[in-house]
Amino acid sequence: MTEAGSPDRRRFLTAGAAMLGGVASAQLWLPAAARAAEAPLPEGVFSLGVASGDPLPDGIVLWTRLAPDPLNGGGMPDRAVPVEWQLAQDERFRKVVRKGTAMARPEYGHSVHVDVRGLSPDRRYWYRFRAGGQLSPTGRTRTAPRRDSFGGSLRVALASCQNWQHGWFTPYADMLDQDPDVVLFVGDYIYESAPSATTVRRHEGTGEPYTLVQYRNRYAQYRSDPDLAAMHAHAPFVVTFDDHEVDNDFAGEIPQDPDKQGHDAFVDRLTAAYQAYYEHMPVRATAVPNGPHIQMYRRLEFGRLARLNVLDTRQFRSDQATSQAGAQDPSMTMLGAEQKRWLLDGLHGSPARWNLIASQIMMAETDVRIGEGKLWYYDAWDGYQVERNGLLREFAHVRNPVVLSGDRHLTMISDLKKDFADPDSEVVGAEFVGTSISSNGDQDQDAFHAEWDPRKADNPHWKVIDAHRGYHLFDIHRDGIDARVRVVDTVTRPEATPSTLARLRVEAGRPGVHVV
Repeated sequence: MTEAGSPDRRRFLTAGAAMLGGVASAQLWLPAAARAAEAPLPEGVFSLGVASGDPLPDGIVLWTRLAPDPLNGGGMPDRAVPVEWQLAQDERFRKVVRKGTAMARPEYGHSVHVDVRGLSPDRRYWYRFRAGGQLSPTGRTRTAPRRDSFGGSLRVALASCQNWQHGWFTPYADMLDQDPDVVLFVGDYIYESAPSATTVRRHEGTGEPYTLVQYRNRYAQYRSDPDLAAMHAHAPFVVTFDDHEVDNDFAGEIPQDPDKQGHDAFVDRLTAAYQAYYEHMPVRATAVPNGPHIQMYRRLEFGRLARLNVLDTRQFRSDQATSQAGAQDPSMTMLGAEQKRWLLDGLHGSPARWNLIASQIMMAETDVRIGEGKLWYYDAWDGYQVERNGLLREFAHVRNPVVLSGDRHLTMISDLKKDFADPDSEVVGAEFVGTSISSNGDQDQDAFHAEWDPRKADNPHWKVIDAHRGYHLFDIHRDGIDARVRVVDTVTRPEATPSTLARLRVEAGRPGVHVV
């Protein structure tokens, strides 16, 4: 996106959300008589801040959740509460362009999702909320460029895997300074693990979350991280989930440990987890869960510059293979037939210069066996070889495909090959597996390289591998993508020193990625 002014980035901390409204004139708030009729609310209803997401050329989703007692179910009265909202062209709200009132309902945890439309493309806006006489902090957001626009640029931050217990979310402080147009979060927003007394920070509760209230409490704890809250209030997020938002390594309606979690019990857990996910994410009403199902794969356009295909690699996958033969079974699917058709149609019919695929898990091969033979991680695309290889063959006929992934808690940047079994196979794309925000904590870098460097010869498509915490930053232009691996020196303290670990370049029309 092209720049539309550069206000002080540090001003935008946390904020709130609401519902679609009409054109504003002057004041937003309800008349005094209407406010007086309301029962008073507890103090601190905007404790979870504000967020925005899924930008369109004419629209944006604004979010908040009223929660004066966030770690104990929220603390709100069991009734619907009106939440007023404003969206303005300036941070002082002198030029309000949209306003309205949304109802924060108890059945959705008093969350509010406002799908504001009728906005100008490629423009910054400021927003805020009010409930029970309490005013939220101000958030900042941005719309996407016009669908037919060819020029400009887009700055995207890629993040994933933020384990509260493994450290502070310090990479977001640097991300805020880098001022991305949009943040792409590809999974593991929370971790469902039980509290531990030996970690950097302790999870709330007494065990893993299973019920809706327990998942709400876990999300509320994560939302209290100051750097994450500030980043949400600064730029729109595009989100999808992986496994830890529910249960480690689950597949469809199959838990990691089916001998301990029966099918009906796990369906109840999925239902609770997906509802809590929706309640805490800035997504549209299309993502309102239907029991143990949620619509998460979707497509966003950033002019003719970039098309972003956001995948769901959890709900429709076959259960993980347990052997090499199982990983090569042609019946194994990661996407399911409908989502796979949707993805291929969107890639082949794309008018965009860059076709981005947000995949929760790594698509390039990871051969962990040193020397002859291969050994794969079955939870990644390596466990679904036939479907993955078919997609890579299709990539050869797609304009500038780039996969953006997470899950590994490592930076793993690779060329995507048409056939990983053939070292001389054609390069058909590039993949950036972003490292974690905090998961795995401060790793021993020498030990990491002693373990992984001997595997480079068996994975010649790897361009960069590293185990620092951080995120990836992309400046997307028509002629190429300039990428930076941004890392921090520690996540064991609430402040850290950032740096650029590596710079890379993807040239338009030349598949693959090159270290600068």
